Amino acid sequence: MWHKLKILLEMIKFEHTVFAMPFALMGAFLAARGLPSLRVFFWVILAMVGARTCAMGFNRIVDRRFDAANPRTASRALPAGQVSLLESWAMVIAAGLLFFFACFMLNPLTLQLAPLALGLTLFYSLTKRFTWLCHVVLGLALAFSPLGGWVAVSASFQGYPWVLSLGVLFWVAGFDCVYACLDADFDREAGLFSMPSIFGRQNGFRIAVAFHVLAFLLFILTGLQTGLNYWYYGGIAVTGGALFYQHLIVTPKDLSRIKQSFFSMNGLISLTLFVTTCIALATGA
Repeated sequence: MWHKLKILLEMIKFEHTVFAMPFALMGAFLAARGLPSLRVFFWVILAMVGARTCAMGFNRIVDRRFDAANPRTASRALPAGQVSLLESWAMVIAAGLLFFFACFMLNPLTLQLAPLALGLTLFYSLTKRFTWLCHVVLGLALAFSPLGGWVAVSASFQGYPWVLSLGVLFWVAGFDCVYACLDADFDREAGLFSMPSIFGRQNGFRIAVAFHVLAFLLFILTGLQTGLNYWYYGGIAVTGGALFYQHLIVTPKDLSRIKQSFFSMNGLISLTLFVTTCIALATGA
């Protein structure tokens, strides 16, 4: 049982929850203007774990045929036969129920928002079949993270800094566009859509740069809109450096360091913005 659970968690890259979790907590801390109640903190974390696990498990299930045909992904647990389809569906359903229960334990508005938020993350997994805007759909899905954290605390949309969600949208769309370069040739042959497969890797990188510039500016506007102090802008400086470094070490002709770019730098960005937001709030924002 534990061995199967370990395989399932590896299949969905559970550790990459770090990408979205800090933004959900950032929204919660901004709504509370500091540390939210431990009860809210607990249920926000469980909601994020449930939502991402459900979405990633669903993605692996619906993409299993393509994963099996793609040399880069053929060794994933589901196409390799390490876990069954039934076990994968059980994880998806259990994670979905956890998400809805956590939202129920927060407040009515969070629960009302839950079907749209989760539905969008599930819908993303199907978008590569018909649109190269799939990266934007993924960004939109993760843009619900800080909004969900805010609503969990305030039970209202009032005062929410929408530029934060827009920043997350373009940040995610940018790095997903770069990551899609790994499968550009396969996607083209399989009839799947992504910006690199439709417009080429070079143009895919250019679009990603534009998205990341937009994200950087929107994160600056978030600090201005929420009245955060210089600690937050220190985090913005680190974010700008991390975004620049990503595009420095990975090029359309050299994708060998894309894991370092995709995982290390993006984890650094989300954690840095969350931590510096907390410090800014604690020091008088």
